[in-house]
Amino acid sequence: MQTNLFELEEVNNLSIEAASLVASVSTATIRNWIKTGYLTQSGKGLITKASLDHFIKNVAGTEKLNSRANKKHKDEHDHKDISKKINDLLTQYPAEKVGDEYEHLLADSYRNKEGIYYTSPEIVSDMLNKVQITPQSKFLDPCCGSGNFIIAAIRSGISPENVFGFDTDENAVSIIKKRIRDEFNIETKNIKVGDFFEEAIILKNQSVKFDLIFTNPPWGKKLEKSEKENLARIFNCGNSNDTSSLFMGASLDLLKKDGFLGFLVQEAFFNIATFEDVRSRILDKDILHLIDYGKAFQGLITKAQTIIVKNTPPAENNTTCNLEGVTFNRAQESFKKNPKKIFNFWADEDDSKVINRLYATNHKTLLGNAKWALGIVTGNNARFCKSEPSEGYLPIYKGLDINKNGLKEATTFITRDFSSCQQVAPIEMYEAKEKIIYKFITSKLCFFYDDKGRYILNSANLLIPDIGIQPSQLTDLLNSEIMNWLFQKLFNTHKILRGDLEVLPIHVDYFKNHSDFNEQDYLNYLNIKKSADGTYRVKR
Repeated sequence: MQTNLFELEEVNNLSIEAASLVASVSTATIRNWIKTGYLTQSGKGLITKASLDHFIKNVAGTEKLNSRANKKHKDEHDHKDISKKINDLLTQYPAEKVGDEYEHLLADSYRNKEGIYYTSPEIVSDMLNKVQITPQSKFLDPCCGSGNFIIAAIRSGISPENVFGFDTDENAVSIIKKRIRDEFNIETKNIKVGDFFEEAIILKNQSVKFDLIFTNPPWGKKLEKSEKENLARIFNCGNSNDTSSLFMGASLDLLKKDGFLGFLVQEAFFNIATFEDVRSRILDKDILHLIDYGKAFQGLITKAQTIIVKNTPPAENNTTCNLEGVTFNRAQESFKKNPKKIFNFWADEDDSKVINRLYATNHKTLLGNAKWALGIVTGNNARFCKSEPSEGYLPIYKGLDINKNGLKEATTFITRDFSSCQQVAPIEMYEAKEKIIYKFITSKLCFFYDDKGRYILNSANLLIPDIGIQPSQLTDLLNSEIMNWLFQKLFNTHKILRGDLEVLPIHVDYFKNHSDFNEQDYLNYLNIKKSADGTYRVKR
């Protein structure tokens, strides 16, 4: 339970927009529930999933739950009704516009459940321009949607009879067939309605392989846990059982030797622990390109990023990285050396050398060397907390109260009776003689050494280290500029996850000769220098 709470950010927190889809209400209603204290904010525009689950289950009541069930049924019914409108779309709009119009008809909750976000022609074209294509190339889009990858493949010169595609949405398949018919005057039998996972098993057993597999797989499509685990076994994905990983694993099984695979995926694919096993599998191939397309999908906060791989052993040539229009090279081996095999292509080659120095220097980590706990989750802050000191109430601190200059005066006070709160760590952890508390939602590491037994709400977390240095020394190290730089160069996130903190290098030997932490002395110890522009480099 503890691991899930700290590790899986997508399970821990929801954006207000995502929460509105889950609860089938407006974003205004979600904000109202936050104001009334029913939902717990974990950051700007974010709430805890636990508070939403608790509200739906215990507060909203049976009538609300039935309403949600009816809304879900309505969304599915609407999707079926859309099929009646397809003929109108096919006759009213040019073929290349039908896909866009169809996407606009889909209910947001249906798209969210299925992980559907259609790729722009510009991104498709850019991805395909990165690889070698011949008319004889055999091309597959495992989840073709309304066909942008398929159309681009044919336009690039691949013979239509060599282009294959699957999708579970028969409406989308109807659209792509029309697009092919209108533009190329061809009736294709190779684009069909089908579940790619089922089709992949059949194709694998028949030893069917493809030269090119390019797609934008469903992002976080909702599947039963047992189904995901079974598919992960079948397609050699290890513990990486998000649908993006499953599509990638199945596609790798169908890729010819010397073939090319291109996937447009969410940014979490490159740095979250959930995807580590499939990243390890990718590292056995030649990673040609890593590209950041920014926030490419309306309504999604996450960036869209591309990985293009050649099915050969890694070459000596460096991986080409493109971030916000800037292109540079990275040694593929540097990704393999990263903790969790993170593909941190937002860091350049010089950055990777500094990261390597930090990890090559003798160090420990917090994994197994600390006790961890979440702040108190009340489930309803308005009910359990007050803004003024009162009899029977204790001061409690939020993530916003923590800064590197110290701790703000408490502005929130909580009842001493925690029995009705949603989640409370063992009391002795909050009242520990020494502990470190830290802000959870932030782009900067922000820690505070606490020796007063203070209580914290769930926008803050705590750790009690046992790593061979004083908690106050560890606090100074974690707050340092170089450690903040490392955290962003590795994880590139605004959430401070336990699993990420547990792999940071803690150079305990430095403190054998230094009772207090000094940033410049620490850099000298590591043989690293900081430039005036804020960059770090290994000294020659």
